[in-house]
Amino acid sequence: VQLQASGGGLVQAGGSLRLSCAASGRTFSNYAVGWFRRAPGKEREFVARVSQIGASTYYGDSVKGRFTISRASAQNTVYLQMNSLKPEDTAVYYCAAGDYSSDPRYYDYWGQGTQVTVSS
Repeated sequence: VQLQASGGGLVQAGGSLRLSCAASGRTFSNYAVGWFRRAPGKEREFVARVSQIGASTYYGDSVKGRFTISRASAQNTVYLQMNSLKPEDTAVYYCAAGDYSSDPRYYDYWGQGTQVTVSS
């Protein structure tokens, strides 16, 4: 499975962005997908995850109620809709495919990351 993350950019606080994680490989539907982020000088942080068929989702506390993860299986794509963005959401965002977990060690495949910058 190869993953391509896109959709990052520069946005003002309070704005919105939608990240996409496009996958190649016919077995993508066998994997849960997670989004993680890493801000400069900080540890990698779990953001959100969606199960193999999209029936279950889970969010990190810092994004709960503002971000929504969804899965378009026909398009082999997972989205992360980010609303009410804050400067502290600034980070490189990565999507990953693997087991349904908040622990990055359970993910086998990673995208290249997309930069999100939120200005105050």
